[in-house]
Amino acid sequence: MLSLRRRLVLLHLLAVLLAVGVTAATGWWMLSQSVNRQLDAALLALAEAEVAMLADSDGVTVRVHEAPVGSAPPALTRIDRLVQIVDGKGQILGRSANLGTETLPVDATLLPRLATGITVFDTLPDLREEPLRMVSVPTLAHGRRYAVQVAGSLDDVNSILQSAAILFAGMAVALTAAMAWAGARLSSKLFVAIENIVGRAHEIGDSNLHQRLPHPGGDDEISHLVDTLNAMLERIEHAFQAQQRFTADASHELRSPLSRLRAEIEITLRRPRDSGDYVTALRSCLEEVERLTHLVEELLMLARLDAGLERAPADLTPLRQLAEDLIGRMEPVARERGITLALRDELRRDTLADQRSLSLVLGNLLDNAIKFSPPDSRIEIQLEQAGMQMRVSVTDQGPGLDPAELPFVFDRFFRGAGSRAGEVDGFGLGLALSQTIMQAQGGGIEAANHPGGGARFSITFSAR
Repeated sequence: MLSLRRRLVLLHLLAVLLAVGVTAATGWWMLSQSVNRQLDAALLALAEAEVAMLADSDGVTVRVHEAPVGSAPPALTRIDRLVQIVDGKGQILGRSANLGTETLPVDATLLPRLATGITVFDTLPDLREEPLRMVSVPTLAHGRRYAVQVAGSLDDVNSILQSAAILFAGMAVALTAAMAWAGARLSSKLFVAIENIVGRAHEIGDSNLHQRLPHPGGDDEISHLVDTLNAMLERIEHAFQAQQRFTADASHELRSPLSRLRAEIEITLRRPRDSGDYVTALRSCLEEVERLTHLVEELLMLARLDAGLERAPADLTPLRQLAEDLIGRMEPVARERGITLALRDELRRDTLADQRSLSLVLGNLLDNAIKFSPPDSRIEIQLEQAGMQMRVSVTDQGPGLDPAELPFVFDRFFRGAGSRAGEVDGFGLGLALSQTIMQAQGGGIEAANHPGGGARFSITFSAR
């Protein structure tokens, strides 16, 4: 099977051949029509001149009007023109001297057509040594029917058309060859660039995702394709790096509680202990197991969301009621630290929200706000509507977010290097999980520092 490059070159060559052939044939046909029309017009003009002179004659003597030899300069309009006059029955009444002993044909089919007054054009390919073109013009003079026949050689016309055919054929061959050469050059340049791209693409693997496809230069379609593929490679590289970081962080987070759990069990089993020591050790192990269970559940939910499997039917609940119920559940934890939870409702109408997803997300944000807020402070939950979008904001009075860490707060296992990360326990998955859940719902979460101090997290989603 031919390669794509050869198929394109062949298709291009066939298209050029067809276009050039049709153009050359059309040009030759138009030239043929023009030259033949010019000859017919010259013959008809001479015939009409004879008709006019026939009408001006005395009606007794019928002859062809041509100058006697040597009495006048040659008439260029009559050169190579044969003239003959016949009556209505086809009898020859006069003819030009250059006819000699020959006559122009008057067949049985010509006379009835002339009788109707029609001017008849005929081509006579075998009358003499050369082909002729003849016009027969009927006329009525002095009460009798006549016909003036004028014939001219087709040699000049055929010679012109033959020369034109050779010229058009030569031009077609030259143009086809030039277009074929140009097409081969362009396709060669195009496919060299494609082969370079394919070769580099084969070399790029998971160990060298930082490499990019070679740019051919310019601003054409191939360049746009390379830019698009390089942008895709960059996204793949970032996703691969994020997956590697996620795997390493997950391994680290799983290793720590497992190591503590193993150490606790090994220490407990080194020597016999009383029942109270075993109970204490088991409770410590149970805490580590609970941490591991919570971590695994969050990882499993993230994996299901990434795979598009966490798509349970929405359980719609009024947004204000959902926020009040969640505040009621979180209030005992906040009260232990002297933190006040306040709800500010700015909704213009009742709005429904998915209880399952929004409760989890808003609960994570409130839990973080309580953890990072100082004692005797205030956390405000604000409900508002902006067009077709709903916004739920949680604002605390804690230390706020490090501006350098703001772009990474929703990364998985990111806990920050500042004081907020070291003060409380956690895996760094809560915000990442919340963002993934909201994006799956067509919304999102934004993080910022409140102008009055503290952090502000805003949930946005479509109103229902």
